[in-house]
Amino acid sequence: MGTIDFDHLKRMRDLRLILPVFLVSIIACIDRVNIAYAKLTMTQDLPWITPEVFGAGAGIFFVGYLIFEIPGSLVAAHFSATKWISRIMFTWGLVCVFMAFITTETQFFLCRFLLGASEASLYPVIYSVLFPRWFTGRERARATSLMLTSLLLSNILGAPLAGILLESSFFGLHGWQELFILEAIPALAFAVFFFFGVKDRPEQVSWLTAEEKNYLSENFKAEQAAMHRVKKYSVAKALTDPKVLKLCLIYFLWVVGFWGFYFWMPTVLKELSGLSTSLLGGAIAIPMTAALIVQLIISKTATKTGDKVWHVAGALFVGSVGLGLSPFSNGLAEALVLVCLSAIGIHAAMGVWWTIPTTFLTGPAAAGAIGLINSCGNIGGWVGPNMMAWIKVNTGSFDLGYFIMGGAMLLSGLLVLTIQYNLNGSRKAAPAIEQEEPQLQEAEA
Repeated sequence: MGTIDFDHLKRMRDLRLILPVFLVSIIACIDRVNIAYAKLTMTQDLPWITPEVFGAGAGIFFVGYLIFEIPGSLVAAHFSATKWISRIMFTWGLVCVFMAFITTETQFFLCRFLLGASEASLYPVIYSVLFPRWFTGRERARATSLMLTSLLLSNILGAPLAGILLESSFFGLHGWQELFILEAIPALAFAVFFFFGVKDRPEQVSWLTAEEKNYLSENFKAEQAAMHRVKKYSVAKALTDPKVLKLCLIYFLWVVGFWGFYFWMPTVLKELSGLSTSLLGGAIAIPMTAALIVQLIISKTATKTGDKVWHVAGALFVGSVGLGLSPFSNGLAEALVLVCLSAIGIHAAMGVWWTIPTTFLTGPAAAGAIGLINSCGNIGGWVGPNMMAWIKVNTGSFDLGYFIMGGAMLLSGLLVLTIQYNLNGSRKAAPAIEQEEPQLQEAEA
């Protein structure tokens, strides 16, 4: 067997796998949250979109996601991750086009539900089916974190773009209609590329050497075998395991703050600042850039030290401070600082977080369990926006909602600290991939 050029292997996987998945995630995030920006003007043409209707529409996305999350993950695990992702992209692109032509509450709710149903299982398939075949346990924190920088870049790019489109009219349509249509086109086009251009396994590609393919394949098999020796999880056992259920609760609390913050942030900042939609989009890019920088730092330090618990919990504590203090902000500058803290808290450790389940789960069990964890998070995605809408209508402000979101993220961080795991029998940093074969990280939540 020839020698393996690990720099070449890393570079090719970054280019041929992480980059395409990264672009999929950017498009998904832009299409998921563009409703938050469209609301700034579409209520002028559709006055029936009250705060209650908007909150319900934002949240019903996660009902569709919840219903189809686990079945979709299991289909991809037994069929093809890349083909399933392509199907996801194409169907959500179609639904985004339909969103441009809604005229009633029923159509609004139906499109939001279908968007969630279409996108369901996207991230669990990436985390639990696709990445484990291409990256060792030690490498997945970096790969997942790089991919999840897309969540922030989608806002850095999408917020200013949305602001410009909302104030434009290129085809005789309202700006919010053009926003939905133009942001759907990349999903439809990229679905075709992804179907043909990205493969499920290293053995299926021509851009790796035989030695590189064998190395990745053997590492994958060794990891699966090692995890089965520790404890072999069936799908049913994984879905009822106390460790998995704890992760479900943690992520639910996290996402209550995540999506409550996201769907209402443009509205809150616009009310506070009085900025035009185009300037508001530029202002929102500032905290997202700060969160992106911190996320990259965390992914590097977590990979170097092997620590998961304190990286995740520390970020959540920062987010709880940002959200909890938001009602006390006075002016745009203070609000942006607190939005920065909030964005850092809800985003920065996401990549590290999603490597925890795959340290003790594998195959369909991992796909199902991560689908369950993400589904519980999606329940939080329904609770957060609806809670904020209800509080706004009944109290006249969002203050109580921010206190609740801050408290949820604080509790989530405290629960993360109860997760115990061993990394090569200690908390020492893992050796570099070039030096030796990866050792299994066994998590005990």
